[in-house]
This record gives sequence, C-alpha cells and structure tokens, in this order.
Amino acid sequence: MFIDTHTHLYSEQFNEDRAEMIRRAIAAGVERMYMPNIDLNSVDGMHALEQEFPENCFAMMGLHPCSVDANWELTLAKMRVLLDKRPYVAVGEIGIDLYWDKTFVKEQKEAFRTQINWAKELQIPIVIHARDSFPEIYEVLDQENDERLRGIFHCFTGNETDVRKILDYKGFMFGIGGVVTYKKSDLPETLKHIPLEKLLLETDAPYLAPTPFRGKRNESAYVVHTAEKIAEILDLPLSKLQEITTQNALNLFHPQQD
Repeated sequence: MFIDTHTHLYSEQFNEDRAEMIRRAIAAGVERMYMPNIDLNSVDGMHALEQEFPENCFAMMGLHPCSVDANWELTLAKMRVLLDKRPYVAVGEIGIDLYWDKTFVKEQKEAFRTQINWAKELQIPIVIHARDSFPEIYEVLDQENDERLRGIFHCFTGNETDVRKILDYKGFMFGIGGVVTYKKSDLPETLKHIPLEKLLLETDAPYLAPTPFRGKRNESAYVVHTAEKIAEILDLPLSKLQEITTQNALNLFHPQQD
C-alpha cells in the first residue's frame, strides 16, 4: 500500500464528495491517510472521519502556525485536554510560517516549543510546517532536540544544506509532495541527498496537487503520481519506493507495532 502522511481530508473543499474521495484513494492503493489538525474548528470533522474510516484515517492534534493569534495559550490549553483524553498519532501540524503574516512570530515560536514538549512527553512524533522560516525552526529545534524528539518536515522544499542540518537532528524524516513534480522545482536534485529511510510521501490535499493536476484540487489518490516521479528521479522501481516509504511511515507513527 501507499501512505499519504499529510492530508486535510476534513477540508470544506471536500464537502461535496468526501467519502467518495477517500474511497478513490483506497482504490488507488493509498490505504492509510494521516490528518494534521489546524485549529479547534477542524477537530470535530477530523474525529468524524477517523470514526467512519478507522482502518484508513488517523488523526493528529496540534495548532497550525497560521492559526496562532493573541489567544494561542487558551487554544493550546484546550488542545492539551484533547491530547490527554485519547491517543493521537502525532502532534501536528505545528511550526513557524513567516510567509503570510509576521504579527505573531514570538507567539508562533512559543506555541511550537510548547507542542514539541508535548510530543516528547507523550512519545509521539511532531509534524513541522516550515514556510520561509527554516532559521527560526532550527533555532527552536537546536534548543529542544534530544533523543525523544522525532517527526516530519512536512512539504519539504529546502536545499542540500537544509537536508544536512535536518539529518543532524537524527529523528526526522522528509515529507515529499506534489512540488517535486513541478517543472521549475529544485526538489528533484535535493531529493538525491535524502537517505531512502528518511523519505515519506504526502499530498497536503487539497493543496499542491502534483502534475498533471497542478492548479486543481488535490486529493490523497494523487500521492501515487508523486511516488512515480520520485521513483523516476531516484531510478527505483515504483514497488520498491512504495515498500520503503510505507515502512518508514509505519516506523514513525506506530513504532510500538514493529
């Protein structure tokens, strides 16, 4: 099977055909889909999908950096209650985003740090959103990294220098999505510097659809197109890439099942 390690299945963009979209993914061989949380409003829809598709959909809990505002501490307090009530596969999607708005940079850093420590305490991975913010992300990770910290740099679009820096943290993998299929992307060259045991597939659906669907709504079934491109770049049989990336995801999210 394939695994989509990052997909917003609860997005309102899927309101018209959500169940059918998930079934399309399963039919395409994408049998597991991991859902990052965004804010308190996305929780109920995410939980509902996990209940409807318990073998296929897996929920995370976290506050997206673009959702950090003046009330971030209150929001995190409510999320911590949720984390203590039931198991989640990861703390995510968390991190720092300086692309859209820099109003709450300090608060984004503190929210990121707080949630990193939740993950270490609960012994689950983190899923990092890093947009125009690698230096700030590294600043926090340099202070918080230890043997308990592991996770994913979601939608990784860094360069070879970033790959080396992230590999130094030991516990992190690289989520590769549709950007790798774009003609002007530098990711195909960077990809060659990432060890196979650190590679994960993702869509970030409904965003960042791979070629040939670029500009349209993304969905989890399309992770296969990203996999085909990566296999081509790395000169691997698709079946081998499928096997490696699936095992990587299972090792990260469900290490106790090994």
